[in-house]
Amino acid sequence: MRVGVIGQAAFGEAVFRRLREAGHEVAVVSAPARSDRPDPLWAAASEAGVPIVETKRLKDADGLAQWREAALELAVMAFVTEILPPELFEIPSHGTIQYHPSLLPRHRGASAINWAVIFGETETGYTIFWPDAGIDTGPILLQERVPIGPDDTVGSLYFERLFPLGVEGMVRAVDLVARGDAPRIEQDHRAATYEPPCTEEHGRILWFEPAERVYARIRGCNPQPGAWTTFAKAKLKIFDCRLDRRQEAGMPGEVLAVDAEGFDVRLNGGVLRVLRVQPEGGGKVGAGSWAAEVGLQPGVRLR
Repeated sequence: MRVGVIGQAAFGEAVFRRLREAGHEVAVVSAPARSDRPDPLWAAASEAGVPIVETKRLKDADGLAQWREAALELAVMAFVTEILPPELFEIPSHGTIQYHPSLLPRHRGASAINWAVIFGETETGYTIFWPDAGIDTGPILLQERVPIGPDDTVGSLYFERLFPLGVEGMVRAVDLVARGDAPRIEQDHRAATYEPPCTEEHGRILWFEPAERVYARIRGCNPQPGAWTTFAKAKLKIFDCRLDRRQEAGMPGEVLAVDAEGFDVRLNGGVLRVLRVQPEGGGKVGAGSWAAEVGLQPGVRLR
């Protein structure tokens, strides 16, 4: 099948390479241009000699004309952050399909993985659907379910499961379209949820919340945007950690113990073992090293 790939980053590159391995002709690629270093999809297409259209240009007449000139049978959207015109989706003879890392209609929007973890859900997955004028509202082609483990982070879910499974799912979806077997299952819009992009404002740790909710917020912001608290009136982001459900005396947010590996914080219903942090203005470091550097002591309360 003659395919165009719209995407970016490692996921877009992986889909591009797998489609070619599967025998599909990738005739054109659209990726974001970068001034400092090329996007991985852009670089892979350049190396393969595949024509490239900057993604933003698909919003104007010249870009749309280039997309038409490619005479595509199908377009594949693999990690696209631009809002593109709906007319673009109808240019290929078989339309356009898109990957989304949730079980649509649940968790529409740009931060689907974050919110599934933050809300304490035990299952997520990915959806490949036919995009339309709405945000993640088009008919479903295929879905695959993925469990969310009690210690999963956004990073572990994406890189260990949703990324590799999604790449293979894209190949399966293109094969279904090529065979004429691709369904268009309307979403149940009554069951839809939509959340805003997960930003630092959503990452503030509220130490008085139940232990499971605190732990879910931190995991749902790891690696981005990073859940945070304050120490000595400066932001401190917390990343890798573990939840111990033992009960300890003390106030929520109180540091209970400090050692070379990290430090323990009292929660409502457990103890948080903090292993990796990022102080304001610095990089990510081991929590034990940071604690030693700033002289963190038991009894201090994080706010």
